Amino acid sequence: MPRRTSSPAKPTPGVVKAGRRVLAGVVAVAGLLASAACGSGDSPAASANGSGVDGTVTVFAAASLTGSFTRLGKDFEAAHPGVEVVFNFAGSSALAQQINQGAPADVFASAAPKNLDQVTGKGTPTTFVRNRLEIAVPKGNPGKVTGLRDFADPGRKIALCAEQVPCGAAARKVFAAARITPEPDSLEQDVKAALTKVGLGEVDAALVYRTDVLAAKDKVEGIEFPEAAQAVNDYPIATLTTAPNAEGAQAFVDFVLSPAGKKVLAEAGFDVP
Repeated sequence: MPRRTSSPAKPTPGVVKAGRRVLAGVVAVAGLLASAACGSGDSPAASANGSGVDGTVTVFAAASLTGSFTRLGKDFEAAHPGVEVVFNFAGSSALAQQINQGAPADVFASAAPKNLDQVTGKGTPTTFVRNRLEIAVPKGNPGKVTGLRDFADPGRKIALCAEQVPCGAAARKVFAAARITPEPDSLEQDVKAALTKVGLGEVDAALVYRTDVLAAKDKVEGIEFPEAAQAVNDYPIATLTTAPNAEGAQAFVDFVLSPAGKKVLAEAGFDVP
């Protein structure tokens, strides 16, 4: 693998209430979700909003969906008064592991089919968006990065996603297609961590999704490259058979797949099937 690799601390996956504060820590999150789930969907027909959806809807979603899903969560809550959407955003591989270890979740939206396939008790998945990689550099491009070949230059500071997460697996494909051996200085556990290093000027470049470049356009610049077409990621979404709030889970998935949901995702830069 890389010639010189740091060992960054693994980010603690966070939980976000749509339109509210961020709560850090999976352990604290599990307790919160378990207590919230007790009343989730007990009497859907008698829900206060008349939609058959009530309680808390818990969504585990890939880090690259943070911006678009946070907005969708707010819109979903507005359409279902009294319902609360709680998000856990992290690398898809970490989320799959948490679900398999018993973390309470209603919906899983992954950045790659592989990670959803690893989940026990998933419903039927649906591909709802596609995404591709883009080179992210700090504003002004101080490292003078021009393309993918600069990732093989040991004189530049480079960040990549670890290979077990979807953005890292996609990066491996594009480097293979370009016949380039990268020289990363750090391997990150999700795409947001790689992007943060770029925004802070800690690295000259990173490979992230184009949607992340758009979301952080005030801090980074994007450089497209042709090999990105060789590693387009399908994002599947599914309810979980162990969902504490089955009605809420299905309603949220339906909302993501609706014209309103697709509009939000397209505006974020995703390709919508």
